[in-house]
Amino acid sequence: MKKKRNQERGKITIQDYIKAVKKADRETQLETNVGFTAITKVHKSKKLYNRKRDKKDYFGE
Repeated sequence: MKKKRNQERGKITIQDYIKAVKKADRETQLETNVGFTAITKVHKSKKLYNRKRDKKDYFGE
């Protein structure tokens, strides 16, 4: 369902500008990088327990 916009034709709102910039940035990112790049990846904290990472560093002491 589309929202109705109560604006004059030719007038660009801040939200429209931000949306256009994000879309253009995503397009340039896909052109420069090879393959798919996730943009909603959550940053993992180094303070959290991670058995895989801890085991990897075990022999490198």
